[in-house]
Amino acid sequence: MERYQEIERSIIKKFRKDIWRMFTKAINDYELIKENDNIMVCISGGKDSFLLAKCIQELQRHGKIKFNAHYVSMNPGYNSLNANKIVENAKVLNIPIEIFESDIFAVANKLNPENPCYMCARMRRGHLYNKAKELGCNKIALGHHFDDVIETTLMSMFYGAEVKTMLPKLHSDNFEGLELIRPLYLVKEASIIAWRNSNKLSFINCACPLTSNCNIDKNSEDIGKREEMKRLINDLRSKNKGIDNNIFTALNNINMNCILGYKKNGKYTSFLDDYDK
Repeated sequence: MERYQEIERSIIKKFRKDIWRMFTKAINDYELIKENDNIMVCISGGKDSFLLAKCIQELQRHGKIKFNAHYVSMNPGYNSLNANKIVENAKVLNIPIEIFESDIFAVANKLNPENPCYMCARMRRGHLYNKAKELGCNKIALGHHFDDVIETTLMSMFYGAEVKTMLPKLHSDNFEGLELIRPLYLVKEASIIAWRNSNKLSFINCACPLTSNCNIDKNSEDIGKREEMKRLINDLRSKNKGIDNNIFTALNNINMNCILGYKKNGKYTSFLDDYDK
C-alpha cells in the first residue's frame, strides 16, 4: 500500500468518528455539495486545507453525489522553502494541485504596513474568487474548522460587540454565482492535529514573512485576538470539557424571547417593539 493510501485509509478508519463522520455530517446537514457542483478546493499549505482536500477526494470517489473538484493553491509570496513544502505535501498526499502566483504579501505590506493581515485577507479572497471564476467553478471550499467557528464567535462578542459567527456556507456579494463552503465545519482542530501526527505529516503554518510564521505580533492584531480566544477556550475546556460544544450549540439555539434585540438585513428589532402586544 502506498503511503498516500495509508493516509486516506486513516481518515475513514482510525479517524472515522472524529473526522470523516463530522465531515459528511456537515456536507449533509448544511447541504454544502450538490449534484454537478464544480468546486475549487483551496489549499493554503496548512494541515486543515490539506485534510479538506483528502476528504473531498474521498467523497468524490465514493460518495453518492457526483461533482467535480479542482485543487488549487495560491502562492501569495512564500519563500522557496515554504512553496516547495506545499508541492512536496501534495505529492505525498497524491493531490493533483494547481499553483498560481500572486504578490499579495508585498502589496498588502505596502498598502497597510501597520496591519498587513487585514489587507492580505481581503486580497486573498478576491484572488481566489477570480481564480474560481476562471475555472468555471460555482463553489469555493475552505478549510475552516469547528474551533475557527467558536473562536470567531467569541471575537465578535468581545471585540465587535455583536453575536455573529462563521457560517458553513454563504453566497458571494461581489462574485455572482459563487458560493463559499466550509466542509470541515464540525471537525475539531484537535482531531486534525491527531490525524497529522498519526501520519507523521508536517505542514506550513501561515508562512507569512511579515508576521514571522504567524506568531503573535504587534502588527497582527487579528491573529493576536484569535490566539487569545484559543487560549481562553482551552482554559475553559480544562474546567468544563463540553464548553466548546456549548458555545457552538448556543448559536443554533437562540431564544428570541430573551434577547434585547437583533439585526437582520441591516434592520434592527428591539424586544420593546412587541413587548406590550
